[in-house]
Amino acid sequence: MQVDELLKPFPIKEFHPFPRALLGPGSHEMIGPEALKLGFKKTLVMTSGLRGTDIVHKIVESMRYHGLEVVVYDQVESNPKDYNVMDSVAMYQENHCDSFVSIGGGSSHDACKGARISVAHDGRNVNEFEGFNKSENPKNPPHIAVSTTAGTGSETSWAYVITDTTTDPGNPHKYVAFDDNSVTTLAVDDPVLYYDCPVDYTAQCGFDVLAHASEPYVSRLNFQPSLGNALHAIKLTAENLRQAVWNGQDLPGREGMMYAQYIAAQAFNSGGLGIIHSISHAVSAFYDTHHGLNNAVALPRVWAFNMPVAYKRFADIAEAMGIDTHGMTDPQAADAALNAAIRLLRDVGIPERFVDVNADSYSKNRLGQGPTRFYEQAKEIKGDSGDVDRITHHVLGDACTPGNAKECTFDTVRPVVEHCMTGDLDDLLT
Repeated sequence: MQVDELLKPFPIKEFHPFPRALLGPGSHEMIGPEALKLGFKKTLVMTSGLRGTDIVHKIVESMRYHGLEVVVYDQVESNPKDYNVMDSVAMYQENHCDSFVSIGGGSSHDACKGARISVAHDGRNVNEFEGFNKSENPKNPPHIAVSTTAGTGSETSWAYVITDTTTDPGNPHKYVAFDDNSVTTLAVDDPVLYYDCPVDYTAQCGFDVLAHASEPYVSRLNFQPSLGNALHAIKLTAENLRQAVWNGQDLPGREGMMYAQYIAAQAFNSGGLGIIHSISHAVSAFYDTHHGLNNAVALPRVWAFNMPVAYKRFADIAEAMGIDTHGMTDPQAADAALNAAIRLLRDVGIPERFVDVNADSYSKNRLGQGPTRFYEQAKEIKGDSGDVDRITHHVLGDACTPGNAKECTFDTVRPVVEHCMTGDLDDLLT
């Protein structure tokens, strides 16, 4: 059942599972012993390669030291593609593996979650599992997810996001699969592994956290068990993101963002998301830009769009971001929250419009380098009327849209998308 169907006839809301987790400095050194405890014998490691670091090498060698056989698939791309998943499934089957370890950010974890679902269904194409709980076999290989970024929280959520490259080149498609059977076996979050994360990438991932925390807090699902985590994740992000970005070797800042991303994901896991994520999915479907950067650009516009139906919730967000709201009305405090988000975006150096993004200036953006004819032609974000229309249509079909605080139609969402493309953030400031 889709979220919008669930909202209308039933008051029942579902709490989705979390995996066991190890969190804190040095936790990645437990991967070998934990894998043995889980019965791993021959493991496929899935990663982007994390070029420029020795993270993958150290973890793989540690696993081998503990007597595990390891096969490495290191071709996972940002915004993981369906062929990344299926190539890894083929490698898993050819090498007779029995388990998975993913190392990296959300791309590595999401691709691995999709691969596990495919393996459990005899190698069926991952695109067949788009939607809500589409898998039929609950028994899939065990999976340890090791995070090297403070962003997606995919290591603890029931969601994975894949780009379908088999669609019409003029209409690329990125989708979310929500599946309780995709939840990892063990999550490992070690802030020491974040030290090598580049400045701009750290900032972009941090805004993914802020989107994950704020969207369930104002979601029309209004899922009470998610609200406390959501608000605390906002507080942690406001307190720690600047330090994590500009002093990446600062352990308190990195650890603060580790906890922020982890509990933000646990908030949206059952509390839902909204069109910050829908816009992000759409833009990366067309341009292969980084998910966190897309969330950062969309977040202020979507907050402004949603405020009229959730002033009190945004006033709470303002307090969580450190604003003294005494003497303010709820709308005034909500405006202060929006101003604080824009200040944070500017303080960590994120571009303010999609037309300001290019392939050379920011990590993990692959404009003009992607796998389809559309990507090859899309060497810059034009932001013209056709662009806005295409992206708006994609937003309206996204699985995150039904949870948005404010009802979404083409006519109401299109101006939001257009402002994300070319608008001035100062227009939103009060």
